[in-house]
Amino acid sequence: MSELKSSGKSFEISKGEVWDAYLKVKENQGSAGADGCTIEEFEKDLQGNLYKIWNRMSSGSYFPPPVKGVEIPKPHGKGVRLLGVPTVSDRIAQRVVAAHMEKRVEPVFHPDSYGYRVFEFSGGAPPVGSAEWLHSVSAGVGWLGP
Repeated sequence: MSELKSSGKSFEISKGEVWDAYLKVKENQGSAGADGCTIEEFEKDLQGNLYKIWNRMSSGSYFPPPVKGVEIPKPHGKGVRLLGVPTVSDRIAQRVVAAHMEKRVEPVFHPDSYGYRVFEFSGGAPPVGSAEWLHSVSAGVGWLGP
């Protein structure tokens, strides 16, 4: 009888999940974080960098690096707001975590709950005029309309 062998890691995170997260981060581009590393620089040692993320996350020893603060002007000249820009490696790690969370919480959302969810259509909420939109409007959730 065969026994399942533990990988010796604290968390079950596959290298494929890290790869998928990297592809999404690459697709979104974005600027370098506090470490100054761009996507292009990260790709110079892609295998090594992805392995480090996987190894640290699956062993429970991943700690996010500092975030780069960028001041963004507010509309109408009313000051600035601080935008945090994570490093490329941290954006990949965040995508891995988000994918794990979505798998676990999506099944427990109510079908008419549209906040904080991933949808196939852009914009997050159901398209105006769709069955989901009409159901929401008839249920008294009029803010989904135009």
